[in-house]
Amino acid sequence: MIRLATVIDTFEADFLAQYRDQLTPDHYRALAAMKHCRTQASPMMQVKCTACEHQKLVPHSCGHRHCPHCQHHESQQWLERQLKKQVPAEYFLLTFTLPAEFRTLAWAHQNVVYDLLMSCSWETVRTFSQNDKPLQGTPGATAVLHTNTRRLDYHPHVHLVMPAAVVDGKQKQWRTKPRGKAKGGYLFNHKALAKVFRAKILAAIETAGLTLPARYPQEWVVDCKSVGSGESALIYLGRYLYRGVIQENDIVACANGQVSFRYRNAKTTRRERRTVSGAQFLWLVLQHVLPKGFRRARNFGFLHPNCKHVIALLHVLLKCVPGQTLAWVKQRAPILCTCCGAVMAIVRTRIPSPFTGQLPISIAAEGNP
Repeated sequence: MIRLATVIDTFEADFLAQYRDQLTPDHYRALAAMKHCRTQASPMMQVKCTACEHQKLVPHSCGHRHCPHCQHHESQQWLERQLKKQVPAEYFLLTFTLPAEFRTLAWAHQNVVYDLLMSCSWETVRTFSQNDKPLQGTPGATAVLHTNTRRLDYHPHVHLVMPAAVVDGKQKQWRTKPRGKAKGGYLFNHKALAKVFRAKILAAIETAGLTLPARYPQEWVVDCKSVGSGESALIYLGRYLYRGVIQENDIVACANGQVSFRYRNAKTTRRERRTVSGAQFLWLVLQHVLPKGFRRARNFGFLHPNCKHVIALLHVLLKCVPGQTLAWVKQRAPILCTCCGAVMAIVRTRIPSPFTGQLPISIAAEGNP
């Protein structure tokens, strides 16, 4: 496995020379964090064996949400929270894609456009749920923003995982959509979803005071497919939620000024390889760093964190035990003693490292830690 920190060490100078004009403070912070993740330059934690009293210092992970080398535990915690909120209904995965003509606008105003992309996606499914004859109520959805394709190109889109069910607050009823005769179930017409989504986001962009592109397509793309109980879709979304856009075991080569990585082609489902220069590879990774403080995962409707009592009541009334699905969740791997193999306990954290390392020049210049 080739670590991202190794790639940064090798190509950082070339990357900064070529892409400095496109970088923001968020990019510099991510670059510095991932470069020093779990190295001798990062803070240390002291661990002690519970059996033989052996002690040692272990480097901290950087904790950056875009680092592929850490945040595994946070991803598992998020997945566990979502699985605990499952309800007995057929789940659907909806994908709302922003056309290519809007990517320049999205890049220039990331906070605004990403927020509108998520809110308009939710408003679209909420409108359809309220107007749908079998449902007629408020749905629940888990939304995750992705900005990348599997080839790591810039491609903003939102995934929504939602059960075909609603809560009618006025009538105090729980309604689910009956399964259709078609294989895989049916929720809403994807072409109708695309039309409403298009109208909502165009109006929202204009209301926000942004200028629409001179040209954009009349027909947009929204995908809607059944995902059964929803477990597989939630696992897929959680995989890259806190761990960047690429797994380190997919970086297969780093030599001769180039980096090769593998990905799965969505159309053919076959593994393919892409080779680019080292500087371009770092840009492909770092261009997907989100603005500081932006929440890329959000819950809406009756799945919102403020509706915990509603979920608990539904579980009782519907005799649903979501905990049975938590076998998917992996526990955090313990630190084992190299002497006897026993579990080691953390006794002290954030010990300054004697190897401070060098931060990128632009970071030091801006006074960032």
